[in-house]
Amino acid sequence: MNPPALWLASRSPRRAELLRTLDVCFAPLDVEVDEGLQAGEPAADYVARLARAKAAAGLMVAPSLAPVLAADTTVVCGDEILGKPADRADGLRMLRLLAGAWHEVYTGVVVAGPAGAGHAATVCTRVRFRALSMAEIEAYWSSGEPADKAGGYGIQGLGGALVERIEGSYSNVVGLPLAETLALLDAARVPHGLSPLRATGLSRPA
Repeated sequence: MNPPALWLASRSPRRAELLRTLDVCFAPLDVEVDEGLQAGEPAADYVARLARAKAAAGLMVAPSLAPVLAADTTVVCGDEILGKPADRADGLRMLRLLAGAWHEVYTGVVVAGPAGAGHAATVCTRVRFRALSMAEIEAYWSSGEPADKAGGYGIQGLGGALVERIEGSYSNVVGLPLAETLALLDAARVPHGLSPLRATGLSRPA
C-alpha cells in the first residue's frame, strides 16, 4: 500500500467521509488537545485556534512526513457558543434555544506540512431551525444523534428535518467545508480527485 498523501487529525467519521468524497489518499490520526474556550474568545478565533492545535498535535505523532489536516466546528446562537451537550438537560436546552431561530456554524480548517508551513481557512454558515414542539425536541434527543455533536444536532442525519433554511456551505455544517478544504489541499500540493496531480497515482491507495 502506498503511504497516505495526507493525515487526518480527527476521529470524526463525518469528516473522514467528507474527505473521501474528494478522493484523497489519507489515514486518520488520534490526537488530544484542550478544547476549552478562552475568556472573550470569538467563535471564529476559537475554531481556528483549535484547528491549529490539532494540526500541531497531529504532526507530532504522524508516522510519515505527509501534511496533516485538522478541523474544528462549533455552533453559535446569539452570544453563546454551543459545544457538545454535557447531558440530556443541556442537549434539550440547546435545541430549545435553536428552535425557530437563526444560528451560525463555524469551522476552522488547517493543512500543515512537516516543515511548519500551514494553510488555513475559517468558514461560517447560517442555519435556521423551524419551530419545534417540546415533544419533537425530546424525541430527537432520544434518537441518540445529538449527544456527540456541536450544538446538539447533526444536519446530515435526522437533524436535517429540523432545518428550515441554510445560507452557505452545507458541508461546513457537517464538519468540513469542501470547497475551502480543496483550496487548502491545492496550496499544500496534496493530490485529490479534481487535481492534475491525480495522474501521478498518489491520490489513490494501492
